[in-house]
Amino acid sequence: MEIPSFQTLELTVDDGIATLYLNRPDRMNAFTREMKDELIAAFDFTDTTDEVRAVIVTGKGRAFCAGADLASGGDTFDYKKRGGEGANPDDAHRDGGGQVALRIYRSLKPVIAAVNGAAVGVGITMQLPMDVRLAADNARFGFVFSKRGIVNEAASSWFLSRVVGISSALEWCFTGRVFNAQEAKERGLVRSVHPADELYGEAVKLAREFADQTSAVSIAAMRQMIWRMAGASHPMEAHRLDSATMKSRGGSEDVREGVNSFLEKRPANFPDRVSTDMPDCFEWQSEPPFKE
Repeated sequence: MEIPSFQTLELTVDDGIATLYLNRPDRMNAFTREMKDELIAAFDFTDTTDEVRAVIVTGKGRAFCAGADLASGGDTFDYKKRGGEGANPDDAHRDGGGQVALRIYRSLKPVIAAVNGAAVGVGITMQLPMDVRLAADNARFGFVFSKRGIVNEAASSWFLSRVVGISSALEWCFTGRVFNAQEAKERGLVRSVHPADELYGEAVKLAREFADQTSAVSIAAMRQMIWRMAGASHPMEAHRLDSATMKSRGGSEDVREGVNSFLEKRPANFPDRVSTDMPDCFEWQSEPPFKE
């Protein structure tokens, strides 16, 4: 397994757990176009590497991510002056945070945010498609868009209300205020709050629960089923997908091993792999094309 290297990120893999560090500590890990591209590439790696069973995202230094890098001043969000988001004309006015959020949404591995400090703007909206968020007791959060004259991005108009409900989503976006980890926990934005020096260890413990004695294919399929059905118009859509996926997996080697290990009272050793054995009833990696 060859782990890719990046300029704005650091990626490690230890016993099945990938840790993705936002690594611009001198700029409080502020988000740039290069970081956008590297985050997408990092999740491409974790998805296609069977040795990776779960992903932890955290920050180097005292921040998780302080939002967009504002070094360009008032032109920071002016797409015309910035020359667009990339060489592809279809990307010319796509929101970079949204491209990252959609890539995380499509992840086939569980994603845990270990919020080690300030998480503001895209620093919090990129976390919304992650599956679980843990926060250090000194973490701070802010949907500060109304105070910058812009709007919430990174597809957070879809994700945020699904995570915390419409009232909390709108209050935080309307006020643009920065709030602490305890409020984030009380309103369901984060799962738990920990002393800063214990945060990463708690994230690893949770990742181990995801990775140990579980089927990687089952987890990948369930992650996509639950996230995608969050936008379904009727439970019948979920019933159809559940039924097709159960049919596809019912005769798999993982199912035989899962049942036999239970009956034989021994740990399971699931043989199926995400790279080769995903159910064929669903386009697990598909994303609707971007259209103007």
